[in-house]
Amino acid sequence: MRHAASLLVLPLILASGSALKAQRPHMGFSLNLSIPTGEFGTKTYPPYLNSSGILVPVQKETYDVGLGGSFTVSFPMDRTLAIRLNLNGSSENGTNRAQGFDTINLRHSMFAIGGDLQIFPQGTAFRHRGLYFVAGLSADFEQFDRSFGDLSSSYYYNNYDVDTTHKSRLGGSIGIGHSFGYDAGLRFTMEATFHKTLTGNDVGAGNPPSTDFVKLGFGFVF
Repeated sequence: MRHAASLLVLPLILASGSALKAQRPHMGFSLNLSIPTGEFGTKTYPPYLNSSGILVPVQKETYDVGLGGSFTVSFPMDRTLAIRLNLNGSSENGTNRAQGFDTINLRHSMFAIGGDLQIFPQGTAFRHRGLYFVAGLSADFEQFDRSFGDLSSSYYYNNYDVDTTHKSRLGGSIGIGHSFGYDAGLRFTMEATFHKTLTGNDVGAGNPPSTDFVKLGFGFVF
C-alpha cells in the first residue's frame, strides 16, 4: 500500500498546488460499469498436483461485468487543460471452474484514489463542456475473495471460510469523455476509460493477474 501511494504523490502534489490557480472547480458523480478484459476477464490455469497429491485439472477463472461509482473534482487550469482528482469504487463477481471439482465463487472489490489530466480540444475546460481526453494514475486498494459459498450473503461471511487477499497496486487509465449541456448548471457526462494495473501484477511471483477493465461512466457534473 505504501509503495502504490508513494508513486501517486507527485500528481497529487501537482494537483493540489495547481488548484490554487484554478477557477470554478467542477464536481461530478457517476455510475460506472466495469467490463473485465485480458486475464482479469478470463484466465486459464494449467493442471497441477495439490498438497494431497491429487491432480487438479485445468481451471478457468472468469469475472463478470461489475458495478461501481465515482466522485470527481475537476480544476480547470486554462481553456484546454484541467486537473481532476477522483475517488472510485467497484466490485465484480466471478467463478473458478474445474471439471470434477466444486465451483469456487469469486469477488473482486477495489477502492481507488487518483489524479488525472483532462484535455479539452475545443477549449471548454473552464465550463467542463464538450469533448475531452483523460489520462492519469491511481492508487488501487483491492480485495480478492474466494469461497465455495455465496459471497453475497453476510451470513456466509460470518459463519464460513472465505479466503481473502488484499493488494495495493498502482494503476493507470486513459480514455475519452463528453459533457452534454449548457455552459452553466448541471451537465450530463459520458466517459469510457481503459484501466490497467501497472505494479504488483506478476502472476509468476504469486500476484493476482493485472486488474484490467474498460470503465463506462454515466453521470453528472456541475
